[in-house]
Amino acid sequence: MPDIPLTTLVLLCVAAMAAGWIDAVVGGGGLLLLPALLLGMPQVPAAQILGTNKAVAIVGTTGAAVTYVRKAPVQVGTAVRIGLAALAGSMGGAFFAAGISSDVLRPVIMVVLLGVAAFVMLRPSFGTHVDRGPVTRARIATAVVLVGGGIGFYDGLFGPGTGTFLVLALTAVLHLDLVTASATAKIVNVCTNAGALAMFAYQGTVLWRLAALMAVFNLAGGMFGAWTALRRGAEFVRGVLLVVVFSLVAKLAFDQWSG
Repeated sequence: MPDIPLTTLVLLCVAAMAAGWIDAVVGGGGLLLLPALLLGMPQVPAAQILGTNKAVAIVGTTGAAVTYVRKAPVQVGTAVRIGLAALAGSMGGAFFAAGISSDVLRPVIMVVLLGVAAFVMLRPSFGTHVDRGPVTRARIATAVVLVGGGIGFYDGLFGPGTGTFLVLALTAVLHLDLVTASATAKIVNVCTNAGALAMFAYQGTVLWRLAALMAVFNLAGGMFGAWTALRRGAEFVRGVLLVVVFSLVAKLAFDQWSG
């Protein structure tokens, strides 16, 4: 582990806890965790930052998924199938990533996110009720291909906001309430994070001691975030979702025009 001042280490642990909470509620914890690692350890190579980020995030995501599965009506089998499709999609996205400029993608994603925010605000009932009807095979197939494969491809190609896109897409395609969609997204995230972490570990780009310390705090934040979402319900998740969407747009805009 690199030589990190105690103050910086404490701030990284606090950021890991907050990121775990955000990610468990509605996705997007990487908006906080990854920049915190980059700012806290500017001397560390980017590959090690990314590998350490995945090692931390998978622990909190797993804790949140377990908490959700125990309390929310999650179809684990369906979530795993979507997760495996997302894993395959992310590998395909990573393959094409070298030939795509992020300067081209950022404006497109910003427009999509602003459209999503407008839709959620204009449709107050979106994701706030449970569809009691059966989940048809066609809907599941659509979720596997479009949600898993499509968003997985985006994750490998570009990445920011993947968890939030998962929640929105699962709500729309499977007609889930936002709490159940968040729970399902966590299981999908576990699958994709596991694949990415395995690659980073194989390449030797994970700072395991730092990751282990931060993972404890990320796990606490993730489990508390899942508990908060379950306790406060879909309306609360909807509010956090809008905050995260606008934060993501702001970050992408800053990256676009500061670069």
